[in-house]
This record gives sequence, C-alpha cells and structure tokens, in this order.
Amino acid sequence: MYAIVEIAGQQFKVSKDQKVFVHRLSNEEGSKVSFEKVLLLDDNGNITLGAPAIDGASVEAKVLQHLKGDKVIVFKKKRRKGFKKKNGHRQSLTQIIIEGIVSSGAKKTAPKAEKVAEVKEAKAPKAKKAGDDLVIIEGIGPKAAEVLVAAGIDTFAKLASTDATKVKEILEASTAKVSHLDPTTWAQQAQLAADGKMDELKKLQDELNGGKAV
Repeated sequence: MYAIVEIAGQQFKVSKDQKVFVHRLSNEEGSKVSFEKVLLLDDNGNITLGAPAIDGASVEAKVLQHLKGDKVIVFKKKRRKGFKKKNGHRQSLTQIIIEGIVSSGAKKTAPKAEKVAEVKEAKAPKAKKAGDDLVIIEGIGPKAAEVLVAAGIDTFAKLASTDATKVKEILEASTAKVSHLDPTTWAQQAQLAADGKMDELKKLQDELNGGKAV
C-alpha cells in the first residue's frame, strides 16, 4: 500500500516504514505528525483519487531529526556588465519516518486499470503576440524598443529593411533620451533574428560592444 501525500508544499509517494526528507517542519524531534492532504491511495490495486484530497485518509509519521541539506552554490553573472555574484545555500530539512497510512472512510475508490486511456485536453489557441521582442537586438533597450514600435518598426523584418540613417532620425526625434544609441548593426542583427538564425546572431553579438562593431 502506498499514498501520494502533500507535505510542506511538496508531493511524495510514501509507504509504511519509509524515511523521507521534507522541508523543515515546526514539530519537535520525536513527536508524531499527521498529514491529511492525501491525493492518491493504492490499496492492493484499488486506486482512490482525491478531489483534490481524499476525505478520511491521512499519513501518520514521526519526526526523526532536523538538519540542513548539502550546500548549493548559486552563481550569477551578467555578460559585459561586470556583474558577478556567488552565494551558498543549505536548505533546512526534516527527516520523518512513515508509521502508517490511514484509509478508513476514504471515498471515490475505483479498480486499478491495467491501461490508462490517453486523454488529450483541448486547449484554447494562444493569442499571437503582436510584433517581435526587439530588445534581443544588441544595443536596443526597453526604451529604444518602445520608440521603434511607436514609429511602426515592431518586427525584426521591418527593422532589417530600415536604413540605419532612418532609425537614427527616429531615435533623435524621440524625447526618451535614446539619441546616443548607434543603430549601425541593428539591421544586420534583425535580419538574422528574422531568419531564425539565433546561433549566428549570438556569435555576431559576442563580437559587438553595446551594439557597436569593435
């Protein structure tokens, strides 16, 4: 017999005498604890499903010890920004042992099927996003992207077909303080993005500095 139960925000498949590490519990070591959010029970082939939890079912356990998990290193770096940050983290855990699974009073029992029919849930089509995300072009930030979209340049294809001189005029005419930007390579980058050549785009951007050719 086993159960799928939610403990401290996580779901576990548990059975009697099994030891489990869960997020830190407030219970003292050696104390008994009961988890009533049982999502599924399997009793010798009889499956009981909850909606979401099963009425009358619970998992009984005993707190063995509180401890900390292994250290995890979190390293963050921003390319060409000079930003690096390294942190270590040890998750607070509690080890428990499953002493029993209570299923008395559980409802909605159904025989275990040998084969589960595959059900495909119909999904509503997602609305197509208008335009492209121009900020992936090296040198274009959120403000510059807004200026270009307002000028009707909202796709990679349109940016690729617009002369750099025209783009510069649009930037200089804006009050968003983007006149200092250099759009010389934007059309080339946009063409690669429009063609779906993201690897080539990344290679080109690695050779640029703020959107400018080095």
